[in-house]
This record gives sequence, structure tokens and C-alpha cells, in this order.
Amino acid sequence: MRIKFILPALTEALSPYWRPIKYSLFPPLGLATLAAYLDENDQISLEDEHVQPLTLDDDPELVAIEVYITSAQRAYALADHYRARGAHVCLGGLHVTALPVEAAAHADTIFTGPGEDTWPAFLKDFRAGRPGKAYHSTVRTLENLPFPRRDLFDRYRYLVPNSLVVSRGCPHSCDFCYKESFFQGGKSFYTLEVERALTEIESLPGRHLYFLDDHLFASPRFAGALFDGMRGMERVWQSAATVASVLQPGLLEKAAACGLRSLFIGFETLDPANLRAQGKRHNLHLDYAAAIRRLRDLGVMVNASFVFGLDEDDEGVFERTVEWAVGQGLETATFHILTPYPGTALHARMVAEGRILSEDWNLYDTRHTVFRPARMSPEQLEEGYWSAYKQFYSWANILKAAGTKEGWLGQLRHLAYTGGWKKAEPLWDWVIRQGWLPRFLPLLEEVLGSGRKLKSEREPAAALPSSQPPLPQ
Repeated sequence: MRIKFILPALTEALSPYWRPIKYSLFPPLGLATLAAYLDENDQISLEDEHVQPLTLDDDPELVAIEVYITSAQRAYALADHYRARGAHVCLGGLHVTALPVEAAAHADTIFTGPGEDTWPAFLKDFRAGRPGKAYHSTVRTLENLPFPRRDLFDRYRYLVPNSLVVSRGCPHSCDFCYKESFFQGGKSFYTLEVERALTEIESLPGRHLYFLDDHLFASPRFAGALFDGMRGMERVWQSAATVASVLQPGLLEKAAACGLRSLFIGFETLDPANLRAQGKRHNLHLDYAAAIRRLRDLGVMVNASFVFGLDEDDEGVFERTVEWAVGQGLETATFHILTPYPGTALHARMVAEGRILSEDWNLYDTRHTVFRPARMSPEQLEEGYWSAYKQFYSWANILKAAGTKEGWLGQLRHLAYTGGWKKAEPLWDWVIRQGWLPRFLPLLEEVLGSGRKLKSEREPAAALPSSQPPLPQ
């Protein structure tokens, strides 16, 4: 059987004039995992439009396309193209789960929710000549999950080819998050077996890893065992977690001891009322600054996420947030305009309030205002969003944030990472077009690995404690 997997490019990545580095970071692991369920005699191709032109004159029997909201229109066009050529087209992913009726108009079969249980069932039905029109995930398990078919993508097209996922979902329920709709009908958080995760890690070449899990620390028992198993592997790695998990005694120390050097954290807002309104109560009454200090003391950099446009936000929120972030010495910050994705509680509430301004899915990229904000105009929200990026990544603020670090090595590390991320975007565009992206992976590993040197300077011979007293709240 001839099968083709496609990851359509998100809106911005379709531009022939600009190749943002963020679209060349990670290979399409989800599709590579689905490919692992196929037979060894099947003819399989996998194309990621972010890093390569699509081949559209081929003749696959089966086509599977992963759909995100800002790639939806492109995905539908590709689906229509292959259906016209006689292929059986499958659509799945976040957007399909949120709007299955919309997606079904462009597909022979749709998938809602995770695919570990539904994709094998579909393949059995398809080979028997009786494929269904829709498959909805209800059985949530990663038992016997196959290893992704990494041989199907060219790892040298990506800055971070060693990405992996060892858990699914998140135990929390924030109103603006897609998770609630995607995992509807079953568990919303579950993990691999620790030994299975360690085996995959050991199979990956080089030093650097990036865990794409929504919340790697969500199960302290799983995460602790994973980190124990990674001791001695000499890896440097990045991931995502919550403020609460960072403040939990013991677990962060284990993560840093086995190579954690950069952590993505969803602070989202400095206003408790906004946290309550969006259901992000697990961030309430927590000391953000204490979490950052803990990470810094262990040599771990912070990539902080903030959302603008929440109902308590006024025109001053941008400057307040940037000032706080710079004062905390954050290495990188990711800013977002609040986006009411279909299928979320936030979207339902805004529809009921008549606040949705657009259903052009190409604009649902967290860079455009698609709803009516409570305390500012849509134009003010977009202008403030762009000004926050400009201010945070100004050389003056980069230098100011670097000055919060102890010692010249910490300051140099900050400058290398922060300056190399946003200030070097024209360079990244040129590097991508020249096909030189893999040459920069050793530099990334060196910058991340310097975190261990920073900690060793402060604690030359001390063993990492397994626990410590609770931090002040």
C-alpha cells in the first residue's frame, strides 16, 4: 500500500520571503508515530511543508494530514487535491477535533482526539475494505506505543531533531486551552512506561533533547523515575512545566542533575483575577519570583509565556509585564494575544457574549485580535503585543536582564541565548535557506551545557539534595 503523511505549513511559514526559525525546530513526531503502525512492506512517505516543497503529482492510495487551526485552509486544499486524484484522505489533529463537521467536508475519514487507539483500528478497517467515516478516541493508553519512524524525515532540516513526547496532555483545565476538547471522552493525562521512555532517549544521537510534552512534571512519580534513569546519560535538554511543579521540593533538582537547562513556563498573567477567570487556578498564590530563583540557582534558563487581552488587562499591561520580566532576568519570553480557539470554554463564552470578531482561522495565530477585548480596542491590543516583543528584546533590556545574573559567564550565556533567538532572526532565515541549520546545534548544546558550569561555580562539591524546605509563598 502507498501511504503519504503530510504536515501542511502554518500560515506564516508559506511565505517565500521569510523562513522563521520556529517552523524549522521540530520534525512531525505525531505523523512519524502513526507511520510506525504500518506494515514493513508498505510504501511510506512523510512531507513537512515547513521545511520542504510538497510533491503533489504523486499517486498515494492513502493520505493522512495533520490539521492545526492556522493550517486548516491549506490542509483542506491538499485534501481536496488528493481526493480528486482518487486517494482516501484522512484528517486529524486539534482543529479536526474542535470542528469535525467542517473537516469532514474535505475528508473520507476524520479522527478526533489522540490516535493511538483509533489509527490502528482504522488501518484494520481500511485493509478490509470497510473504512469508517469517523473515529473518536476513548481508550487512552501509551502501552506498546511504537517508536516514531524517524527514518522518514530528514533530521538535518531541523535545529532540534531529537524531540520526543513521553506523556499526553495535562492534568489542568485552563479555559483558553485546546486540551479539554481534544481529550474529551477519556483521560486527559497519561504517560509512557519509564523504561520505554528511557529506551527511546538512549536511541537518539548527540547530546540535546527537547521534550515536547505539555507538562513533563505533571506526574511527580513518573518524572522523578525518568530523571533518575537519565542520570549519567550526559544529556542537555529542554521542556515545559508549571510554576507549581518548579516550586515542588526535590523534583526540579533531579531534573537539573540529569541535564535540564531550559524550561518553558506558562506564567500567562501577573493578575490573579485573570488567572481565576481563565481557570488557571494552579498558578494562584504562587511566588513567580521564587520559581525563577530556583531555576536560576540550578543553572536552568526560563522561557516565560504571557497572554495579553484577558478581561482585566488594560493598555498598561504590556509595559508592566515587560518591566517585570526584564527585572526577573528572564532569558526569553513568548507573548500571545488571547485567542478563543473553537472547542474551548473561552470560545463558547465569547460566542455567548457576542465578542467574536472573525472566524478566519488564518488569523487565529495568537498574533491577531479576533475578539472584542474588555478594556482596550482590538487595535490597541495588537499594537501592545508587538510593542512588548520590541521592548523585551531591545538591546537595552537584554543587557539589563543579563545584568541580573551572577558572574560574567552567566551574563554571557544570557546574551548568547536571548540575542541569538530574536535579534538574529535575519541570520536564521539565511541559515535555513542555505541548509546550514544543523551546524548550529553544537552551539546550542554549548550554550545550554554552560548551565552546569554556572552551578558548579556556586556549589563546587555539594551533592544535590533529594528534598528541601518549602519556599516562601
